[in-house]
Amino acid sequence: MVEENSPADLPAGHSGRKPNGLVNEKSPYLLQHAENPVYWYPWGEEAFSRAAREDKPVFLSIGYATYHWCHVMAHESFEDPEVAALLNRDFIAIKVDREERPDIDSVYMAVCQQLAGQGGWPLTIVMTPDKKPFFAATYIPKETRFSMMGLLTLLPRIITAWKNQRLNLIRSADQVIAAIASPGILSSRTESGSEFMDEAYPSLLMEFDTVNGGFGRVPKFPAPHTLLFLLRYGARHPSSRAFAMAETTLTAIRNGGIYDHLAGGIHRYSTDARWLVPHFEQMLYDQALLVMACTEAYRARE
Repeated sequence: MVEENSPADLPAGHSGRKPNGLVNEKSPYLLQHAENPVYWYPWGEEAFSRAAREDKPVFLSIGYATYHWCHVMAHESFEDPEVAALLNRDFIAIKVDREERPDIDSVYMAVCQQLAGQGGWPLTIVMTPDKKPFFAATYIPKETRFSMMGLLTLLPRIITAWKNQRLNLIRSADQVIAAIASPGILSSRTESGSEFMDEAYPSLLMEFDTVNGGFGRVPKFPAPHTLLFLLRYGARHPSSRAFAMAETTLTAIRNGGIYDHLAGGIHRYSTDARWLVPHFEQMLYDQALLVMACTEAYRARE
């Protein structure tokens, strides 16, 4: 006898009128998806065993409960019957809360950075049943727009490649795994310490916003790891502009709208160049790193 919540009747179609495989999870993020029409599995052997048994690729989606774009992709795609039908028919879908499983997130974020050249959430990975990733992206819209291919186009293309070019996919996945597993050029060069720092500093100097502080274009992130680098570089090279860049940026953040002047804390990023209009979300790890940056900047002033 098949239980009501069993996926045994899939991929013929999970209607969404009954909970999927996340219904008994404790994570708030996973529970937000427990009644999606997509039949989500939590990370575990059950999902991968079924993928191997049915010879299907695994569609892995990693996110967290408070992030705006995770909700956007959920509403656009994972609550949509058309997208759900494709995922339920051709894939085994797994949901992971990055705050519950940072170990899994860190592995596949490295994969995304290797394959796509950037990372972020929601993190989208497609892999073989034995966990070899061959596709990675962040947010993907339902429909193709501008230069972004939508899920309704992308998912059938992945399945076509899975059926007709699988050896190429596996070869690509093996190359990604090897690149992540090996020490790589970056790790070997960091051993030289000052040489690597001397090469990194000019790039930051070119990207620095001399008017508003910060680096790069909008949206503008506080990037505390960059500020920590500059503070330490400035300690080694007092005649450089490194300390001034860090201090200007920290002061602009503190005086801007990205800082919560009522409750305290720094929001995730600013939607404008002047740090005026924040994206209203605060991350614990941002606060911890910014405390470190502010403390080092204060001590450098002593």
